[in-house]
Amino acid sequence: MAEPAWQEQIRLRLVERNAKENAFASIIEQYRRLAQQTKLLKERNASLLRAVGSVRENPSSSTVFVPGSGEENPVRAAYMASLESQISSLRDELATVYKTQGQNAQRLLSMNETLREKEELSRIDAENLRKTRDELAVIRRKVDQHSELMAEKDRTVQILHDEISTLQLELGQIEERNQTLTKDNAKLLQRWLDTKQAEANRMNEANEFYEDMRSHRAALKDSPSNGIGSLGQGKGELNNYHHPTPTGNRTPSPAAKTVDLTPNG
Repeated sequence: MAEPAWQEQIRLRLVERNAKENAFASIIEQYRRLAQQTKLLKERNASLLRAVGSVRENPSSSTVFVPGSGEENPVRAAYMASLESQISSLRDELATVYKTQGQNAQRLLSMNETLREKEELSRIDAENLRKTRDELAVIRRKVDQHSELMAEKDRTVQILHDEISTLQLELGQIEERNQTLTKDNAKLLQRWLDTKQAEANRMNEANEFYEDMRSHRAALKDSPSNGIGSLGQGKGELNNYHHPTPTGNRTPSPAAKTVDLTPNG
């Protein structure tokens, strides 16, 4: 989880401050040790000078240490005190070094532990990165396959569009031809109906004439005085009648009744 911006800014400023303060830490430590050694040397020189001064004040005393003698050489005593102070300082410095070494060892252990944790985190991150890359490769392959599939579908759709356009064009031509055929069929049907109506009219006229002739012959048969003349006259009229020419193979029957055709035939 990312830290807030202000906390990150404060942390960066603290790191910069620590870096500036610790930039001259080693030089300051060396100056401190040099000052401490200078102080010790000054104290030793002062003690030596005091010893020399005491020897000058007492010329009878010898500066050479004689074993077994009870008196103590002041120069030697001052020198021993200086050496003891140096030894004490070195012991303190050695203790400080041991302490610093222990702290450094502890810090080293802590840093090794931190390094181990960081290496473990780095290994986990590397493993996660590898898995992520594998998943990314799989997703890219799927995307490529999907793109190829979509391209194939687009080509198929284009082919279907072309076929649909062709079929629509053919359908329009077929509908136009059907309309033409429908008009032609209507015209032929009308002509056929007109022809049949004309035939029916002729047959009706023939049947009416035939009925008239039968009625006339029956009337002639019923009157004996005018039978011969009327019969001859009826034969003459019958001979003068021209029967309508039948259409096709149909022949009008004399006994047929009046035909009334409907538009459906």
